[in-house]
Amino acid sequence: MNQGQTLQVINTHGKQVVDTWAFNLGDLREAMSMEHSRPFWLKLNPREGDSLLTNKRRRILTLVEDTTPGIHDTLVAACDPTRYVQLGVVGHHASCNENLFLALEAIGLVAPDTPSPLNLFMNVPVHEDGRIEFAEPVSKPGQYVCLKAEMDAIVVLSACPQDVTAVNGMRPQDVHYCIL
Repeated sequence: MNQGQTLQVINTHGKQVVDTWAFNLGDLREAMSMEHSRPFWLKLNPREGDSLLTNKRRRILTLVEDTTPGIHDTLVAACDPTRYVQLGVVGHHASCNENLFLALEAIGLVAPDTPSPLNLFMNVPVHEDGRIEFAEPVSKPGQYVCLKAEMDAIVVLSACPQDVTAVNGMRPQDVHYCIL
């Protein structure tokens, strides 16, 4: 994405989590960072108007529109093969981590690591005692978010393939996106 462009991510069927990463186009070592964004917002989840920061504390994306109830996650790492083994899956299972590396590989790039994603539409309630829960998303079909690029960036989206827990309502589905 070029600086100033806006990405619309549409939850076409509802209840689908989209792991989202953004990297500085000129230096993949600078990436969107939930750990750096949360203290900037002084809250756990972004709202309209909030910028997402990189690991160098620079703005990379801004959430400019959100037609959902605003339930997104910044705490949970991308699913990966080890997570599926922990959940009892035997054999290969597609994962967001794998999708990130495959997407970058398709354009001749390699990420130095897997940053914690912005998990669009993911519902991870934090309880009073500090416990978290993986709950079914509350987003409805056709709801969307718009993210504006604050610098030239590579943005990677993964429609989460998680079908073992309630993360996607037990039924992963496609999502759609467009550059506005």
